[in-house]
Amino acid sequence: MTIKVVRGNPTPEELAAALTVVRARAATAAAEPSTTERPRDAWSDPSRIATTRLPQPGPVSWTRTYWPG
Repeated sequence: MTIKVVRGNPTPEELAAALTVVRARAATAAAEPSTTERPRDAWSDPSRIATTRLPQPGPVSWTRTYWPG
């Protein structure tokens, strides 16, 4: 990994602090598991909520909507 100072003249302490932040973020990103490897949680599955099919749109589809009686 190469870090290049483009502008300014940082002190050795400032450069060390910036490098520490970059290394910490890289270590965190490497330690996090990939989201594609985890199994999908049942609570976030949309098919659990939509168990029945909705009426197809059409000229009289408004008659098939829920109206409280």
